[in-house]
Amino acid sequence: MSYVLVADVGGTKIAAARVHMSGKLSHQCVSPTPPGGGQAVVEAIAGALARLPRAGVCALGVDVPGLAYPDGGVWAPNIPGWERMPLSQMLGSRFGLPVVVESDRNAFVTGEAWRGVARNCHDVIFVAVGTGIGAGIISGGRLIRGHAELAGCCGWLAVCERFRREYKAVGCLESHAAGPGIAQKARRVYRETMEPRELARRAREGDPTARQLIAEAGRHLGRGLANLVSILNPEMIVVGGGIAALGNLLLTPARETMALWAQPLAGNQVRITRSRLGVRAGLLGAARLAFEAVMSDEPRRATGLSSRLPVIGEL
Repeated sequence: MSYVLVADVGGTKIAAARVHMSGKLSHQCVSPTPPGGGQAVVEAIAGALARLPRAGVCALGVDVPGLAYPDGGVWAPNIPGWERMPLSQMLGSRFGLPVVVESDRNAFVTGEAWRGVARNCHDVIFVAVGTGIGAGIISGGRLIRGHAELAGCCGWLAVCERFRREYKAVGCLESHAAGPGIAQKARRVYRETMEPRELARRAREGDPTARQLIAEAGRHLGRGLANLVSILNPEMIVVGGGIAALGNLLLTPARETMALWAQPLAGNQVRITRSRLGVRAGLLGAARLAFEAVMSDEPRRATGLSSRLPVIGEL
C-alpha cells in the first residue's frame, strides 16, 4: 500500500492527485469548486478522488482553506455552508479508507519541507498570501497547531499603530498585504477597478504609483515576517499564494523591512524565498500527513513525525 489519494480544496478550484511514498505525483486533475458550497463541494471532492486509480492506495488526504477539527469536521469561511462540515466521515464512508483532513497552511508547510524549497529544514514557516494570509509552522520538525488549531493565523498580526474597523473582520496584516486589501487601495488611488494582477503589470511597465502600492504592501508584510522571525527563529520562510506572484516587487521591500525590524541574529540567519511547488505544496503536504497518520496508527492525523517515517525531508 504505497499510495494515497489527495485533494487540495480551494475556494475556486479543487486539485487532486495520486501520490507515492517517494513524493511522486501522478494523475493530477483540477475541477471547479461549486460556488453554492455545502454538500455540492463534498461531492466535487469525492468525484475528483474517484477519478484516480485505487490500486495500492492506503488512505485519503485532504487539505481545506480553513480550520480542520480533530474529529474531521471542517470550518471554511469561503465555502458557504461549511461551518462544521463532517468531511472526514463523509469521505470515509464513501471510499472505505482512512481519511486525514488538514488545514491548507499546515499542508503547505509540510509539502515544502518534504519535497519543496525547504527540504531538510526542521524550522520553517510557510506564509500563504492570497485572498487572506495564514502561516503553517514547523518547529523542531513538528507542526505547531495551537490550543484550538488556530496557530498560524498571522493575518491578525498587528503591524500598524492605530486600530481600524476592518481589522476586526480580517486582521491588520491581512487588510494591508492580502489581495483584497491591495486591490481596494489601488481602486481608491486609480479610481477604477484594479486587481493585483493588473497592478503588477503596470508596476513592471514602470508605473511608479503601482510600484509604490505594491512596495507598501511588501513593507507591511515585512513587519509581519519580522514578528514571526523574532518569535520562532525559523531557518526559512517560504512565501506562497497568489500575491507571491508579484515576486520581488513585493518581496524585496518585505525582506528589507524584516531585516530592519526583526531580532538581529534571527533576522540575519533566516532565508525568505518564494514557493517553487505552487499547488503541489498542498497535495504533497496532505499526502505526507496521510502517510504519517496511517503508519503511526493515529486515527485522527499525525501531530508530529511518525516513528516509522524518516524526518521531514528524508522520506
